[in-house]
Amino acid sequence: MRNKIKEKIKKRERRARRVKMKIFQAGLKPRLSVFRSNKHIYAQLIDDLQNRTITVVKDQELKEEEIERTIREKKMSRKIAAAYLVGKLIAKKALEEKIKEIVFDRQGYKYHGRVKALAEGAREEGLKF
Repeated sequence: MRNKIKEKIKKRERRARRVKMKIFQAGLKPRLSVFRSNKHIYAQLIDDLQNRTITVVKDQELKEEEIERTIREKKMSRKIAAAYLVGKLIAKKALEEKIKEIVFDRQGYKYHGRVKALAEGAREEGLKF
């Protein structure tokens, strides 16, 4: 059991390194960084040139009615619906800051489930990856 956990962590670190190389080659665009815990999901826009965080969105900021409506309309689970709404909200905030193109930093998480839903929500609001 312990080896499986270590192996899983190593695989994620390898993916994260691979993704990070691509991100820093893009360079000039702000980075949309995703952190996913078991309960929550967080997204932040980071300007690596100035070393500052532009904006942060977390699923705890969302209203329960919004999540329920999205679950009914899109037929998603609660966590995926919350991630989708976080993506839409971070995109709105980015567009307010006049940011239209970003680089997606999934930090080694597989592009699947909640991470994919966040990216789709951001794209739907007009962000370009």
